[in-house]
Amino acid sequence: MKKICHYISEYMGVLVLLSAIVALLFPDTLNKIKPTVINYLLGVIMFGMGLTLNLNDFRIVFSRPKDVITGCLAQFTIMPLLAFGLARLFGLDDALTLGVVLVGCCPGGTASNVITYLAKGDLALSVGMTGVSTLLAPLLTPLLTWLLAGERVDVNVASMFLSILWVVIVPIVAGFIVKRFWPSFTEKAVDYLPALSTLAISAIVIIVIAANAHKLLLGGFTIVAVVMLHNVCGLGLGYILGTLLGLTSAKRKAISIEVGMQNSGLASGLAATHFAAYPMATIPGAIFSVWHNISGALIAKIYSRKSAAEPSK
Repeated sequence: MKKICHYISEYMGVLVLLSAIVALLFPDTLNKIKPTVINYLLGVIMFGMGLTLNLNDFRIVFSRPKDVITGCLAQFTIMPLLAFGLARLFGLDDALTLGVVLVGCCPGGTASNVITYLAKGDLALSVGMTGVSTLLAPLLTPLLTWLLAGERVDVNVASMFLSILWVVIVPIVAGFIVKRFWPSFTEKAVDYLPALSTLAISAIVIIVIAANAHKLLLGGFTIVAVVMLHNVCGLGLGYILGTLLGLTSAKRKAISIEVGMQNSGLASGLAATHFAAYPMATIPGAIFSVWHNISGALIAKIYSRKSAAEPSK
């Protein structure tokens, strides 16, 4: 069983991509699943994240506050503004603009820690940034979405705040408590968590893409291009920012990956829950989930080779 789970997590990008293809090929069979299921799947992913956290992961906030603050400021400025700018540049409609902005306003994705590790980046900084940006998400994600998309759609900040608390923060806290009081259970469960998260993300992709497959096939190239640019520009600008600030190579990689990789499943969940009148708003998050796993694997190889050629400064 552990061997199967290892393969599932190791080939996460491939599995998520195959899930998207299956959803496009068999939408009528798969679109019967209600989008509200996404929130439960997100809860599972966040609970798993809670099981892996410990107090040491947050000590970096106090021991290296400048690094964490820099990274989180980049996270919640670069990606939201990029999303808004790209949506305007490509003339996206209200639904797709909302979806892209939601992705941009979400915290860092949990897969970013794995990618940072593979890229030989500063793993402690990556974990710290993911944790802090996730804790800030209930406040900043609704507020930034309202600021950037509120003119085009009705954004209920309070409702989104509560939703993120229930879907993200409560499961993380629950996982943290379980780890604290039932360490033996957690020790056994940790081996299966990456595979479980991979299957949950794949299921989210299937639900979202199957529900909108026909529209996506008719005019999906533009939104795919926007999502890819959003991610790639985020990775690049995060690295450039770290360079301008004179950070070490390992820190630059961590900030680059944290900025570029978003909790796109949360974006799809928020779109499905709070913006049901705009069903296509769930699409950018699903596409991002597929693409950033592919780009993440590629950037990890590029950065790890860079480490071999250039020692950290």
